[in-house]
Amino acid sequence: MADICITAPEFPQLNGLVALLEARRLRVRLGFHPTCHTLLQPGPLKDQRALVDLARKLGAKRIVVLDPAAEAWHTREDLGGRMIHVGLPTTGQPFLRDAFLMMLADLLAEPFGAMVAADPATGDLLDMARRVARFDVSVFINGPTGSGKEVLSRLIHSASPRADKPFIALNCAAIPENMLEAILFGHEKGAFTGATTPNKGFIRAADGGTLLLDEISEMPLALQAKMLRVLQEKVVTPIGSQTETPVDIRILATSNRNMDQEIAKGTFREDLYYRLNVFPLETLPLAARAQDIPVLAQAMLRRHTPDGAQTPFLSPKALNMLAAHPWPGNVRELENVMQRALVLADGAEIAPEHIMLMARPVALPRAA
Repeated sequence: MADICITAPEFPQLNGLVALLEARRLRVRLGFHPTCHTLLQPGPLKDQRALVDLARKLGAKRIVVLDPAAEAWHTREDLGGRMIHVGLPTTGQPFLRDAFLMMLADLLAEPFGAMVAADPATGDLLDMARRVARFDVSVFINGPTGSGKEVLSRLIHSASPRADKPFIALNCAAIPENMLEAILFGHEKGAFTGATTPNKGFIRAADGGTLLLDEISEMPLALQAKMLRVLQEKVVTPIGSQTETPVDIRILATSNRNMDQEIAKGTFREDLYYRLNVFPLETLPLAARAQDIPVLAQAMLRRHTPDGAQTPFLSPKALNMLAAHPWPGNVRELENVMQRALVLADGAEIAPEHIMLMARPVALPRAA
């Protein structure tokens, strides 16, 4: 099944659009395909009923009617949201400097939950993540803070046979040590002061699905031993209970630390690490995958624009400014910068003066 069928491949932005979509590992077909999810029809639309009938025959759930020579970007929904009319201005810019084209790609990719990507290094990581997703093995994802480890974990779950089961994420660094065991393993009523009702815990909540242990290197040693037993025996014993409960879960774990060093220091159990590190993956710093920066930035603007408001577009100069920054805070830093830009921009375009790379107080310009 094709994800997106482009029925009339004759518009000037076609090659760039296909490149943006395929970078997210979406299946794009030119012309008609027996089955597809989204039908992209360059306008003008001559016969809406015929197009709807065609979409029905192809099994398409959505139709996007594109005007590739519009004077301004616009979208309009029809047929209860199943048909979207899009005006796409022609900029003459390369596709990674064409904010309108990146916006269209983001709109087309939205139903598929595809990870936002354009860099070949990220594409290779997505390919490997989708491959390992098919196998029910533990995965250990290492990478710097803010580089997308949880996003990659969710992609692995959604591409796995467990996709229709729960995905439960727990940040081990965010929970106080004295609460982490009860949150993970659950507890019986009266197991400790304040336990007025039983709680099944995150492990049992993830039964049948996937449990993400984010920043697992922050887990206390005593709890690591109990987690090892869950992995080995596939059972969990809630606090205050004498009964073992079988669980069927897939474990994904992440860390921003050098795990060999953590093991050498004695802060992480070697046997647990080997149980978790059946298949290793590594996310890269944002600066090491520079082609992701423009598509991520425009997608973030779309995500954070208030409902009912027009999403502003990054100018080529603003995109060049973003590309030149080293991004020590990775994707999280970029998201902060885009949220600041939304606050500072007062119109349809985000220009360099709206890009505040350093988080310092600023004053609005005085009215003339």
